[in-house]
Amino acid sequence: MTAALLDRGAPGHAHVAARLAAEPVIWLTTVGDDARPHSVPVWFLFADPEILIFSRPDTAKVARLRDRPGVCLSLDTAASGTDVVLAEGDAAPAVEPSEPELREFGEKYREMLGDQELDGWRQVFARPLRVRLRRIVAWRVGPGGLERVAVRAG
Repeated sequence: MTAALLDRGAPGHAHVAARLAAEPVIWLTTVGDDARPHSVPVWFLFADPEILIFSRPDTAKVARLRDRPGVCLSLDTAASGTDVVLAEGDAAPAVEPSEPELREFGEKYREMLGDQELDGWRQVFARPLRVRLRRIVAWRVGPGGLERVAVRAG
């Protein structure tokens, strides 16, 4: 894996990493042949500089990614719109995630899965996708004013 984009010791970076680790939904935007963007909410696991997503194999987003791997991702804004996290990257079908990744994903979504087992959920959302992040841009209003984070891959 390549180097992390976020330096948890740098101002603002730890907050962005914490939001990406904890938020339950990220909006994934793909682009179709007609050049129109399409955004969908997805469950995800953040492991800087990658995001793991699972999808039904028959979805439009999976088909779009075959020809256009570039994606945008965004978290819902927090703090009444004053805490924003956006990212860009390239998505591709992935090999089956490791056991530790699956355990971490299952733990993150345990409450949302309710009585459903992760293995049963994975039968529907069987296509793992990995987004290699190229850029993260975030800003929030802090005690000292606007705090901005902008990082780009190598």
